[in-house]
Amino acid sequence: QVQVVESGGGLVQAGESLRLSCAASGRGFSFNIKGWYRQTPGNERELVAMITSGGEARYGNSVKGRFTISQDKSRNTVYLQMNNLKPEDTAVYYCKMAVGNVEKWGQGTQVTVSS
Repeated sequence: QVQVVESGGGLVQAGESLRLSCAASGRGFSFNIKGWYRQTPGNERELVAMITSGGEARYGNSVKGRFTISQDKSRNTVYLQMNNLKPEDTAVYYCKMAVGNVEKWGQGTQVTVSS
């Protein structure tokens, strides 16, 4: 059974940085798409950033230039470096890993940015 686990969330002040990590445990899958999404109460989950196995990255408009996604394919791990955080970045951040028609989501990690 593959599990996807996020870590690295927390409480920071505006302008500070955080780095989220997400690792897939268990054998059987080599995920070729890894992404980060976020959700606030009452709103739909939105794409923050995603990266393919070839290294092509895509970002949500609100985080471009501030967030960077990267991966360690050998460890089935994806990272999200978040710089210059803003209060509107406050959300639960979820990691998703996918290959073919298989998707695995993490349980989420809370990021809170105070003004």
